[in-house]
Amino acid sequence: MAEIRNYTMNFGPQHPAAHGVLRLVLEMDGEVIERADPHVGLLHRGTEKLAEHKMYNQSIGYMDRLDYVSMMCNEHGYVMAIERLLGLEVPLRAQYIRVMFDEVTRILNHLMWLGTHGLDVGAMTMFLYCFREREDLMDCYEAVSGARMHATYYRVGGVYRDLPAVMPQYTASKWHSKKEVDRLNDNRQGSLLDFLWDFTERFPQRVDEYETLLTDNRIWKQRTVNIAVVSPERALQLGFTGPMLRGSGVAWDLRKKQPYEVYDKVDFDIPVGTNGDCYDRYLVRVEEMRQANRIIRQCIEWLRKNPGPVICENHKVASPARESMKSDMESLIHHFKLFTEGYCLPAGEVYSAVEHPKGEFGVYLVSDGANKPYRLKIRAPGFAHLSAMNEMVRGHMLADVVAVIGSQDIVFGEIDR
Repeated sequence: MAEIRNYTMNFGPQHPAAHGVLRLVLEMDGEVIERADPHVGLLHRGTEKLAEHKMYNQSIGYMDRLDYVSMMCNEHGYVMAIERLLGLEVPLRAQYIRVMFDEVTRILNHLMWLGTHGLDVGAMTMFLYCFREREDLMDCYEAVSGARMHATYYRVGGVYRDLPAVMPQYTASKWHSKKEVDRLNDNRQGSLLDFLWDFTERFPQRVDEYETLLTDNRIWKQRTVNIAVVSPERALQLGFTGPMLRGSGVAWDLRKKQPYEVYDKVDFDIPVGTNGDCYDRYLVRVEEMRQANRIIRQCIEWLRKNPGPVICENHKVASPARESMKSDMESLIHHFKLFTEGYCLPAGEVYSAVEHPKGEFGVYLVSDGANKPYRLKIRAPGFAHLSAMNEMVRGHMLADVVAVIGSQDIVFGEIDR
């Protein structure tokens, strides 16, 4: 018998499978993990403290940089908290646009998760497939906001601007011939809604491709089935939310249980796991992509038929149109006041939560009546999931740590904040 030695080893923070700057201190008995101690805080940027020193509108951009894979969902939680404290009514068209982009963001997040999770476990092709579809959705982000990632598209009272009537086009160059560019521009001839509709037509078939590669793949199942099983009771005790909780068999989804915006007007199902292992969490997220596709299609159908304002008319909190600012004195004053001293919220406290792709993303805001928050606390879903790491990996092999981190779908921007 070979002598088995005990090790204490570092996993990360520069490990490619640590999904950011996670440092795991692992106590090993040979290849088996006896204890896992996650060290976080290496990406701490003081977001909550910075927000307390800035006017409300200036912190929307910070939200994009929390979970930098689910940008618009973070913004949504923040602007919704301010709107609740102000008692502000958001125009219906803006609500539909928000829901549509929340679901676009959900697909973006799950594609990134699926590609990197597959890569961690050894499936290189998944990564290339997922990034092919991400590219189209990133173009939608860019079309509405001008930025591919950190959009800052949501505003207090609605969204920054209406959906564009034209999509940006590729142009011929020394790298792309005219024929190739015409093929790339084929589905970009109409508006953003037409482009997205074309995407939703193709996407279910793409998800089938992912499932063909992974769902019944014996290597994938060997790496994920019965790994890190969490019972429904324990998942609730640990504070799990989102796919981590639903993978354990608890049908809890804020979009159904505490509907916000227009989620009560769209039709979708909540996928739920049975075993609570890494494989179930994978199946839940894959089905969530299909359901998000359904929601986007319903939003597109509604938005095509119903034009209207996309931001509230209250110019104390929402900036007036740029054209009117240049010709109307009243609008110029509103614009100047809004961007120099912002607006004051009534004194009080509010908690606002959204069903973020990773779980419940909540913003707890305390106002003392000034033009910046007295206190801002962010409830990041990944933090609770990471705190269960020791329990989930104990007794498993070192290689299983990678599968567990992947199934938790961790992004450190929101955990370290």
